[in-house]
Amino acid sequence: MPPICVMLKPASGSCDLRCQYCFYHDITENRLCPNYGMMSEATLEAVIQKTLAYAEGSCSFIYQGGEPTLAGLEFYRKSLALQKKYAPVGLRIENSIQTNGYRIDKEWAKFFADNQFLVGISLDGTRKTHDAYRRSPSGEGTFFRIMETIDLLNRYQVEYNILTVVHRQTAARIKEIYTFYKKHQFRYLQFIPCLDPIGETGGQYEYSLTPEQYGTFLKDLFKLWYEDLQKGQQPYIRQFENYIGIFLGYMPAACEQRGICGKQYVVEADGEVYPCDFYMLDEYQLGNLNEVDYPQIDKTRRELQFVERSMPVSKQCRDCRFYKLCRCGCNRMRIPHPNGGSINYFCEAYQAFFSEYEDTLRQIADTIAAHQQNRT
Repeated sequence: MPPICVMLKPASGSCDLRCQYCFYHDITENRLCPNYGMMSEATLEAVIQKTLAYAEGSCSFIYQGGEPTLAGLEFYRKSLALQKKYAPVGLRIENSIQTNGYRIDKEWAKFFADNQFLVGISLDGTRKTHDAYRRSPSGEGTFFRIMETIDLLNRYQVEYNILTVVHRQTAARIKEIYTFYKKHQFRYLQFIPCLDPIGETGGQYEYSLTPEQYGTFLKDLFKLWYEDLQKGQQPYIRQFENYIGIFLGYMPAACEQRGICGKQYVVEADGEVYPCDFYMLDEYQLGNLNEVDYPQIDKTRRELQFVERSMPVSKQCRDCRFYKLCRCGCNRMRIPHPNGGSINYFCEAYQAFFSEYEDTLRQIADTIAAHQQNRT
């Protein structure tokens, strides 16, 4: 068994914000049980014990939501205690959490720092773009509260990434957002395309991101990033780093750029395992870790042919000159092609971006390769 990464939803779909575009809220509304409540200590112990028994080399636990901090700080203290109890000798364990940051206080920040948690914190740019869709249950904006949390993470020297959803507002104002992030010295950035509700035609909502908008966003962001790259001052942007890695012969870190679903384990609060965060629907249940072990879960995944479902793409896609970089993207973002197979909803965006910057990406990779060769 290779290193294993497990994503836990300790608070299920519960959240203390009301983000209009929330894809997980959409998922929970499309299954028989929308919310499984808080993960029990017994379920947490079953998950950790079986995961650590199955892992080899290293193991990563990612806590996500809903909003995972709703499970309470004691839940995470217990998680670390169980990891210590069941960890085999020599197994490396990493912990991370993806949070809206709304509830983080000094005690949380100290806990993250003391226990080397990597924190992914959701921030959709400036006050205007963030507060457009990320609001409290009472309808208030949350921007200033999240910025206070980031200041707290800096004060306690917590390692964190900024997670920004690319919706209609952020896409249109990426130059302003990039300048704002640069001013605050945010060094690790992830930009996540906004998803429309599952099964619906794209582009119908106020927040919806169209292919044209996304293409312009990618080009504008890359231009800003490349200017800083030439000065040696660029932030880490995973999407661009992955494209360069492809030219260098590396496997992309993100499955959306591998073009095929990965072998993932996403655990709901009741212990049920699903093959992907985007497909936590009843028909994709793989087994409950309170009842079965990982080999049975892997067997069910194979029987469902979940990974195989992401393989067929249209001939147009495979014949595209940019296929090696795009690979038709994430299966969740694909739509049927009239001539068979599928095509990415954002195909137009990728075509526009790669048409303009493919050569630049290759040149960056060539420069890196030359430096690596000179060091050997």
